[in-house]
Amino acid sequence: MRKYEVMYIINASVEEEKRTALIESLAGIITSEGGNVTKTNEWGMREFAYRIDDMTKGYYVVVNFEAENECVKEFDRLMRINPNVVRYMIINAEDIPAAQEAKK
Repeated sequence: MRKYEVMYIINASVEEEKRTALIESLAGIITSEGGNVTKTNEWGMREFAYRIDDMTKGYYVVVNFEAENECVKEFDRLMRINPNVVRYMIINAEDIPAAQEAKK
């Protein structure tokens, strides 16, 4: 399994209980596809640098996980169609310079 990091922004209008359930369900997608969530870091509500679909702020979450390629493809597909996710980005954590330094 390879290491990945996903950062996503949840719509600010989502209530706290629903937001918590959404974060858990997104992590559940990874685990149900055979992946392993290693760390979830909630950055909280933050202002955007520019307006996105008439929104000025969103709730930021960063998740580190290990998964196979098929799991990442399914997670990407489900993130794309989720109406509460404003933006997201999945990166291969093995390509991050800090992660490469930690291996040495």
